[in-house]
Amino acid sequence: MVDLFLNRVLIENNWDQDELNTEREIMGILENRIVMLFFASAECEKCLEFVPVLNDFFKRLKDPAYIEYPKLLALIYISLDQSEEKQEKFLKELHKKVLFLAFEDPYRKELQTMFKVKDVPTIVVLRPDGSVLSPNAVRDICRFGCDCFQNWQESAELVERSFMLNEEFDNLNLRSATDPVRRLKYKTEDDKLNRGLFSTTISLCF
Repeated sequence: MVDLFLNRVLIENNWDQDELNTEREIMGILENRIVMLFFASAECEKCLEFVPVLNDFFKRLKDPAYIEYPKLLALIYISLDQSEEKQEKFLKELHKKVLFLAFEDPYRKELQTMFKVKDVPTIVVLRPDGSVLSPNAVRDICRFGCDCFQNWQESAELVERSFMLNEEFDNLNLRSATDPVRRLKYKTEDDKLNRGLFSTTISLCF
């Protein structure tokens, strides 16, 4: 996953718009995390309607005010806006811990092609190894909220070390009763994507 953004500049969506451009900085914020690539545009009405849902989802998984240990999750906005002004306008609606690529970076379009994104909003969910966990999680986020992350976490076999600091487990391989179903669901989506049979066209659940 980290390799996808090495030699690139990611910018934090805070007041200072701090740039992360060293290998150590990129690894520090993306390594061992599930990464959400949010493809959207300020000109898309559905994107604007989805933003409050996404912000609430992300805040409840990353904000210490809601959760003791922020989840191993990163959200990167891949702008498909037609101008930098529109990108900046859209960023003002997004959570301050969102990362984004500069408008002039052509890598935005490369990622759109790489993940076969044809419609927006689209959220491509990636495992820490960079493989696709979900080609578009918009509908799942709308329907299931934060429960999505548990599904992704178990499917990606991601271990949150912070959660385990003060606890001991006899068997670290224990899984929930629904785990086989989750793993089959996301494995099937991976297979479909690899065969080119999965369409990224998806409608919002509003």
